[in-house]
Amino acid sequence: MTDASRNWIDDELASCHLVDRRLDRRLHRVLEQLANALGESLPLACQDWANTKAAYRFFANDRVGEGDILAGHVEATRRRVAAALGVILVVQDTTEFSFERERPDQVGWTYKGNGNNHRQGGVRPYTACGLLMHSSLAITTDGLPLGLGAVKFWTRKTFKGTGALKRHINPTRVPIDGKESVRWLDNMRRTAELFGDPARCVYVGDRENDIYEFFCLARDLGTHFLVRTCVDRLAGDGTTTVARLMGEVAVGGRHRIAVRDAAGRTETAELELTYSILHVRPPIGKERRYPALDLTILHARELDQPENRPRIDWKLATDLPVADTAAAVEKLRWYALRWRVEEFHKILKSGCKVEAARLRTAERLVKLIAVLCIVGWRIFWLRMMNRVVPDVAPGIALTGIETAVLDRVVPDTSPNPSGIHDLASYVRKIARLGGWLARAGDRPPGDQVLWRGMARLADIVLGATLALDDVGN
Repeated sequence: MTDASRNWIDDELASCHLVDRRLDRRLHRVLEQLANALGESLPLACQDWANTKAAYRFFANDRVGEGDILAGHVEATRRRVAAALGVILVVQDTTEFSFERERPDQVGWTYKGNGNNHRQGGVRPYTACGLLMHSSLAITTDGLPLGLGAVKFWTRKTFKGTGALKRHINPTRVPIDGKESVRWLDNMRRTAELFGDPARCVYVGDRENDIYEFFCLARDLGTHFLVRTCVDRLAGDGTTTVARLMGEVAVGGRHRIAVRDAAGRTETAELELTYSILHVRPPIGKERRYPALDLTILHARELDQPENRPRIDWKLATDLPVADTAAAVEKLRWYALRWRVEEFHKILKSGCKVEAARLRTAERLVKLIAVLCIVGWRIFWLRMMNRVVPDVAPGIALTGIETAVLDRVVPDTSPNPSGIHDLASYVRKIARLGGWLARAGDRPPGDQVLWRGMARLADIVLGATLALDDVGN
């Protein structure tokens, strides 16, 4: 293993112990190869047939599961959460990975539909081959991603027949264990146990996370949630609804935020905030199993309808108190950080190019995605470290040979008499390797230039390491 990878890979896999030490070494090697060839195919990353064949065998090994691969990273996430201060946001979301296969039954499917068949002048049923992944990403309230606390993979055949069942009875009467929605509860249980301090965590989710069973489980676990709602639930004595009661609540304050329109232009939107504690009742048919809850309902609505983008209209539910406008703005900012998990999924698809993988079965693909989750988090973490804590020492993220190579290959854009650099300066150098121009008006480097820069840096470090070895001999 090269010095370029030893530092962070050893930290992430320190608590990962597979059933055989040879498998541990192979996981280290595969992670190093994929990190140094981000977005490339396995043969290109492995470079020769022996290493490629060993990687294929690793992903095909029945004694290794995706949970085993991620165990070290999950434990490293727990350590980072324990070391961080303040509230921890656990942002959750689901993403789909689509694949083109001649035999989709070996992978599974995400949905079925009908497409146009121009040759036959009609429609043709088709199956979208792919996997689904539900991620729980732990972040600080500053937006720094600390790592994955739980990940769940599945295909729709796992819940075969659920859709037909919902057509005959009220969906709210279907037990949560028989729905895909159970993933939200499963990941909350796992992360609450992992982090060991549930009262410190706030689980943040979008409208798909508007699940009454989820709210009740959070109460039972002693943790908290902040969820955007889509259901107008019964409230009060059961003869009215949340929307009707919130319509009677006076405006608590106003708040201005910066937003982008469809063309990417930044503008200011003024939001009207209303918030109140309401007695929210369980869905009809579940009154005996779940209690009514006293929840804080927070609505943030844009005053005027903009011409070039959708109107902002957020309806949030939380078990946390909101006593004034400052607390309401804080909860809105926390909910806005939910987008971090979307960014992480984008890195997996656009940077790591998960959907270009050619492995044949779902089991092998899931293991590959598990490895790429560690790679993707590393890129994401490095980018956000540059934005959240830019003045920390570079040794927290980069090795000595990496910083030495960057100093040699990428000159400083401004005079630096002291010769002392912080992490932000080296992240900018990596971004410049990836094509970032570093002009005065440019935005901070994003994921794409960083992953291109990291790949180039890995190649340069490898060459430097080989040169040093030759000199030593």
